[in-house]
Amino acid sequence: MTTDQGETMTQTTTRDNGVTSSSQGAAVYYNSFVVSLGCIGAAANGLVLYALVASKQHRKQELIVNQNLFDLYSCLLLITTFGLKLFDIDMTSSSGFWLCRLLLSENLLWCGVSGSFVNLTFIAIERYLKVCHPIWSKKKLRKWMTYSAMAFAWISGFVTG
Repeated sequence: MTTDQGETMTQTTTRDNGVTSSSQGAAVYYNSFVVSLGCIGAAANGLVLYALVASKQHRKQELIVNQNLFDLYSCLLLITTFGLKLFDIDMTSSSGFWLCRLLLSENLLWCGVSGSFVNLTFIAIERYLKVCHPIWSKKKLRKWMTYSAMAFAWISGFVTG
């Protein structure tokens, strides 16, 4: 940046865009903490998915499996997004532009979170119908409705995210 004040001209450059070193240190700790939470969450969701598949419950609890997939997706994107924020990446190329638009802006992460909210709503509706209206749900609730709800949750997550 160059400023002109009469006859004196000063030139200053900042590499870190005006961010102080103490706030950079805090950002490193925060990003590292989020990456570690993502690792713990991914391991836990992977274990739950394994348990559901091993016990053959994944055929009965499709919406629960879908919720675990949303959570695993979000944890993996937490690891990726905040892991990338720990490194100084060149954003001037076209690949840097797309990396910034998709990952560093957290857009893909929020798509998973939005879809997770929709899926939780479908789980609540399904459980309500099975508990409060068991006869009606056995007669009227079909597998295609559950699969449609799962697809809608993923599509709406990417549309609204």
